[in-house]
Amino acid sequence: MRSWTAVHDWLQSPADIAVLVYFRVAFGAIMMWEMWRYSSYGWISRYWIEPSFHFTYFGFDWVRPWPGIGMYIHFGVMALLALFILVGLWYKLSATLFFLGFTYIFLLEQAQYLNHFYLVCLIAFIMIFLPANKMWCVDAWRRPNGRSDWMPNWSLWLLRFQIGVPYFFGGLAKINGDWLRAQPIEFWLASRTDFPLIGQFFTEKWMAYSFAYGGLLLDLLVVPFLIWRKTRPFAFLAALLFHLTNARLFSIGIFPWFMIAATAVFFDPSWPRQALNLFGVGQKESAPPAKIKLPNWGLALLTVYVLVQILLPLRHFIIPGNVSWTEEGHRFAWHMKLRDKDATATFTLTNAAGESWQIDPLEHLTARQLRKMSNRPYMILQYAHFLAEDATAQGHEGVEVRAEIWASLNGRSEQLLLDPTVDLAAQPRTPWVVDWIVPLATPLFPEES
Repeated sequence: MRSWTAVHDWLQSPADIAVLVYFRVAFGAIMMWEMWRYSSYGWISRYWIEPSFHFTYFGFDWVRPWPGIGMYIHFGVMALLALFILVGLWYKLSATLFFLGFTYIFLLEQAQYLNHFYLVCLIAFIMIFLPANKMWCVDAWRRPNGRSDWMPNWSLWLLRFQIGVPYFFGGLAKINGDWLRAQPIEFWLASRTDFPLIGQFFTEKWMAYSFAYGGLLLDLLVVPFLIWRKTRPFAFLAALLFHLTNARLFSIGIFPWFMIAATAVFFDPSWPRQALNLFGVGQKESAPPAKIKLPNWGLALLTVYVLVQILLPLRHFIIPGNVSWTEEGHRFAWHMKLRDKDATATFTLTNAAGESWQIDPLEHLTARQLRKMSNRPYMILQYAHFLAEDATAQGHEGVEVRAEIWASLNGRSEQLLLDPTVDLAAQPRTPWVVDWIVPLATPLFPEES
């Protein structure tokens, strides 16, 4: 109990709010940029308006794109909310609406799942509860009585924890047989020999292993080294190089830039103030309070949130099979750039009269949706249900749907992904383990098996 009390007291101790204000500005600016990217590149129409079918998340089938120009209006409002967050105007309301609006976008389409989209949803959620509008913002200017140079320690460490989660679990996920054999990074490097300076070595085995083990060690160790003051500058430089390299190698949008900006919160929380002091601004105007109260119910909710973020990425360890093959427990577990998975899909429908016919998925799906769906069993099942419902609506009775999916994971020989004899239309959609996925059987290198 004394230890628990000590932790509670530490979470209530004051910390300089300057770094939280910095993060609010960075978060708002990057989210404005992201909304602009989706508008300027035509992605709003391509991903949410043009498709006639959307892969919704389990339990969220009711989430649908806005009709007409509604999606364009939605992204415009999101950009405005990001601006309000940046300048700290009506911050709590703006942060809440931004979280709801971004999560809505996230839930619209499983084919658009990205780890950094999920991270933005989480960050946007916790930003609602962080006092990021207490200084250097419009809200503090409008309500001077609410201004403060200090925040509770739990605000700083919750933000650091959430930013550290993708690093640590991204490294933990890399401790698998494929990654330790430099797969699939070896394939990807070999196709990017135009990389400046070192690209000429990208076909070398030692370079693939250097990337594989370097990325693994950085992910696992960067957060502890960022926390320790003596190693912090070196850890930040390593993270900076890591993210700049990823930005050049892969098409992963804002993620590298977001993580570079976010990783800076591990420095002393007063560093933005010290930087502004060089220009004669940013001085503290108040002495730190003894503590900033965190009620017991707040501590309990904080504990639950942290436990969920720790346990959710671990769930695949208790699920049989290779997670990169079955996809069971893959999402929300920070498995980033760990699999190269190709698949071809053939769907056969049979009605009660014994008539059978095949469906071309491109009749309903975009090329991106088809590519994503073909190797993800949970999306294949959802599409099979749609095919059965569509055929029933056209007058067929007793429709059964079977899929023949041939897939290859990280250079392996092709094999069946699903049992082709199973009527997928009769299988329930579930977040739990299913028994119609064919176990991964082929070794990566037959000569080494």
